Amino acid sequence: MTSKFLIFSLMLTFVFSCKDAAENEKTVNTQTEQNESPNGLKGTWELTGFYNYKDNIVVDSFQMNPEFRQLKMYTNTKVMWCKHRPADSSEWFGYGTYNYDGDRLTEILDFGSAVMDEVIEEKKEFIFELDLNPNAFQQIELDEDGNRIYSENYKRVE
Repeated sequence: MTSKFLIFSLMLTFVFSCKDAAENEKTVNTQTEQNESPNGLKGTWELTGFYNYKDNIVVDSFQMNPEFRQLKMYTNTKVMWCKHRPADSSEWFGYGTYNYDGDRLTEILDFGSAVMDEVIEEKKEFIFELDLNPNAFQQIELDEDGNRIYSENYKRVE
């Protein structure tokens, strides 16, 4: 009788532990889905090239030099970018907040590298036209009349 009771107890423990694991997994999945933002910019992006515009039409494009890298990382509210240029000893990075409304990206930088801090002293807010796709985006610089000047083109890394 004791061995039957022991076997029965072990089976109940196993059944309830499986049920708890399934419920825990379901809870974790639900929490993950709730924490994930519909923010399409959230993630890590790498600069792939540039477009130059004239009369709002692309007139020239440049691909990135393989030795030069620039990455941008977006969380729900923060942005950070950095450049790597092996032949250049200066550091390039910036950190701040951002928001976008679908076709307009605004980055407000709080601080950056020594070179960027000089830029930030003059201008903290950078406003771009945004062309966002699931795995690529363009941030397009506009002149004072709203005409396109150039774009930085990014691909999603993560």
